[in-house]
Amino acid sequence: MINRQFIIFVGVGILSAAIDIAAMQTLIHWGIQYGAAVSAGFGIGLVFNYACHARITFRARSSIRTAFRFGIVVLSNYFITLAFVVISQHLFGSVMIGKIASLPVVAANGFILSRHWVFR
Repeated sequence: MINRQFIIFVGVGILSAAIDIAAMQTLIHWGIQYGAAVSAGFGIGLVFNYACHARITFRARSSIRTAFRFGIVVLSNYFITLAFVVISQHLFGSVMIGKIASLPVVAANGFILSRHWVFR
């Protein structure tokens, strides 16, 4: 059975991704250079993600310590994704296969580390 907290975690992640994309698209529409728009969208989505996980998913207090640990989790998930993408590109000639294959691993890693280390 899937844990209710994990379902909330995934839902917050999906909503964060939508906010990231919406912010990026809005900024591009306003004439902002795409690199800056991508970076700003990512940052906005990341702040939303952290705030929601702290308050809603894990009902924890935000602090410099939790923010720093959350950043480490995000960075580790980035490297996991990158590894999947590189391996997939090498084996199958496809970045997308690796990106999609990394999603459940990154979700599980993010949830476990957030629950037991970041917001404990």
